[in-house]
Amino acid sequence: MYLRSLRGDFCSEFLLLIHRDGDPLRVASPGGSGGLKGAGEGSRGALLLVSPEDMDQEYERRLLRQINHQNLPTEARLSKCVSATCSPVSVKSGDRFIPTRAGSNWSINFHYANENCRSPNQNHKAKDASSDSSKDTVAYAALLRNELLGAGIETVPDPHTDDRRHTVLSQDSHSLFRYTVHTKRVPFDSDNEVSPYSLSPLSNKSHKLLRSPRKPARKISKIPFKVLDAPELQDDFYLNLVDWSAGNLLSVGLGACVYLWSACTSQGSLVAVGTHKGYVQIWDAAGGRKLTSLEGHSARVGALAWNGEQLSSGSRDRVILQRDVRTPPSAERRLQGHRQEVCGLKWSPDHQHLASGGNDNKLLVWNSSSLLPVQQYSDHLAAVKAIAWSPHQHGLLASGGGTADRCLRFWNTLTGQALQSTDTGSQVCNLAWSKHANELVSTHGYSQNQILVWKYPSLTQVAKLTGHSYRVLYLAVSPDGEAIVTGAGDETLRFWNVFSKTRCTKESKSVLNLFTRIR
Repeated sequence: MYLRSLRGDFCSEFLLLIHRDGDPLRVASPGGSGGLKGAGEGSRGALLLVSPEDMDQEYERRLLRQINHQNLPTEARLSKCVSATCSPVSVKSGDRFIPTRAGSNWSINFHYANENCRSPNQNHKAKDASSDSSKDTVAYAALLRNELLGAGIETVPDPHTDDRRHTVLSQDSHSLFRYTVHTKRVPFDSDNEVSPYSLSPLSNKSHKLLRSPRKPARKISKIPFKVLDAPELQDDFYLNLVDWSAGNLLSVGLGACVYLWSACTSQGSLVAVGTHKGYVQIWDAAGGRKLTSLEGHSARVGALAWNGEQLSSGSRDRVILQRDVRTPPSAERRLQGHRQEVCGLKWSPDHQHLASGGNDNKLLVWNSSSLLPVQQYSDHLAAVKAIAWSPHQHGLLASGGGTADRCLRFWNTLTGQALQSTDTGSQVCNLAWSKHANELVSTHGYSQNQILVWKYPSLTQVAKLTGHSYRVLYLAVSPDGEAIVTGAGDETLRFWNVFSKTRCTKESKSVLNLFTRIR
């Protein structure tokens, strides 16, 4: 502020500086021709009169430094002097901070403020979570983008897909403030426009956003609904000791015995058992008696796969035998292609192709007419035990590798091409597709011992289930496709509800659909 003073017959203008609490101490002029004393030398604060034309920046800094030094206690002055002698660099600071916003991009900062402040682990957990509150947050963020940035979002994006990121990136070119002149009045349309008499402050796009249907929240319980003891369940990666039949019959190999568990009656079911000595036994589950014992393997049988009345068996002797249980044992087909133990076997849903995985890191595909593999995939870096055919897309095969590989890989067996892959971070022990949605579940061993639910083809994690203390080596899906059972070396069987019966998308019925019409 300025103070006008009369000195003789001329008028000069002075600058009034009030320091701290405003208690005047002395009044000074640049010329030093006199001054006023205030309440006393010991009072805090100062009032100075300085002419504005003589007030340069250097003089102002020295003046403020002198005032601060006079108002400090003696001990503070000494400590400040000592620190000043120790450190030759002086820090210049003022009592007011004015931020600069020249280089700010409000559109980008608005979209990515929440993402940048989170750690990668928190972002990963946010993708895994599925709740009503997360969808409310996404809807609210989309509403703000419409009103503040003119994003034009009409539907609530799914927080668990990559569409949200693509939507955000497409909005970066919008400015924060825009001015447009409407030269032509558009006639009112009740279906697409907001009424001109509406009192709502929201735009047309925001109204559509709020009226858009919202998908129900996907909730997967992370606690098993049933746990059964399984004593003597072996912790062997190359064995398959758990299976769940279409008749709702669960069979488990414990030690030298096979146990059956069923929530309802199981009549007329056949159970195949592979033994350590290379025999394949066929049992009548309802009668509890052995029907036949098939020879042919010279080492243990660790993998079995039914295909109607045909049974395929894979052994440590590197041979795959295909036999029809209705014909004499001599009528068999020997498939030789693996160089080490066969640890995985799965028939395709159309019953035309057999996929086999071995300890030689190979994934082979066989048909019903040739004794040699029609396709061979060698991208895995460890044993291939986890194999699963997609029930939704003809010819789509998924496989998982062991500890040295840890990857999920997807193959188009119609063309023999590799589609995509992802590193799961741990040993892949089993794979199974959902019967109703384009999702699959994988179980893992070293080192996380977890169960993961994936959405295909985005390969985003829908859920992560933990509870086993050993490798989750065994997996089977219930007949209704909703529940799974997992087994581990901790000698427990755990039942989980992971899949829903509701189909996410309708299957195409077009005659031009190559995956459903052409074989």
